[in-house]
Amino acid sequence: MKRVRIATYNVEWFVNLFDHRGRLLEDNGWSSRYNVTHAQQLGALGIVFTALDADAVMVIEAPDNNGQRHTVAMLERFAARYGLRCRKALLGFANETQQEIALLYDPDVLHVRHDPKGSREGEAPRFDKEFPIDLDHDGVADMVSFNKPPLEIAAETRTGFRFRMIGVHAKSKAPRGATTPEQVRRMSIENRKKQLAECVWVRRRVLEHLKAGDSVIVLGDLNDGPGLDEYEKLFGRSGVEVLLGWDEPRDVRMFDPHARVVFGKKLAAAPSTARFYLESEKRYFSALLDYVMVSPDLRARGPEWRIWHPFDDMACYQTPELREALLQASDHFPVSLDLPVGGAVA
Repeated sequence: MKRVRIATYNVEWFVNLFDHRGRLLEDNGWSSRYNVTHAQQLGALGIVFTALDADAVMVIEAPDNNGQRHTVAMLERFAARYGLRCRKALLGFANETQQEIALLYDPDVLHVRHDPKGSREGEAPRFDKEFPIDLDHDGVADMVSFNKPPLEIAAETRTGFRFRMIGVHAKSKAPRGATTPEQVRRMSIENRKKQLAECVWVRRRVLEHLKAGDSVIVLGDLNDGPGLDEYEKLFGRSGVEVLLGWDEPRDVRMFDPHARVVFGKKLAAAPSTARFYLESEKRYFSALLDYVMVSPDLRARGPEWRIWHPFDDMACYQTPELREALLQASDHFPVSLDLPVGGAVA
């Protein structure tokens, strides 16, 4: 059966691997990865993207788009340098950060276009607008806006299979700039509230697509997960649960098997997609932050998920070049979905 491979990959500080004119920095200068040079990180990324062999990769933290440099040109320059099948790039709404959401894809397999939607009734405005929501139930709606608007894509395979993709990078909850415990708590709560509101917004867009009969994939870095911090308890659920529609009818729930495992919480081991070094504890911390969620009709096709973790995935671990490349390339690891797009539904 014909399959397409869709992946999401958060590339840590991809932007710093290009100079001010958008050219690749293939030199021995230090990258923003600890003890990794520009050339080493670029080479590692080339190995990882080649091994992924995906038909489309949602690149989280793609290089910035501004007056001097252009995300699409930089990603396509990177793809050409390393001979990738995913050689064309697509950008949606550019943002004011140095971290864009962009798609690298194989034009021989997929036709894609940026196709933003927005409800006329205001239930789910376009992602470059504002979204009114009262999360703390005080009778006052907060106006929320994305600093990284999700990338909405209409995709179609060469065989005519159509589906939607929504690339997401939800706001981090880190209380940056806080200097006292009180400030940490206040900022953490505000960041948690904003992150949850963003997920509610995307969830409403998903429901609109499901109502219209669309096949939907939501993928990216949510900086969130069930039980990730104590502030989740203030709102009763995590952003991941919101996006999955965990407390809604089964016919409108999204599905990601790794999130489902984490919901068990009694397991000694849980899947992870990111690995960070904690200087204060002299150890690494692992977390499940990256997801590929599918609509019920796509789940029925029997897709297969894979986290390209250098220690947890046997094939990655037993391939030394790929294992080391995954560790050098980013603090996140790719998540891929092999989706059957032809023949009968499983």
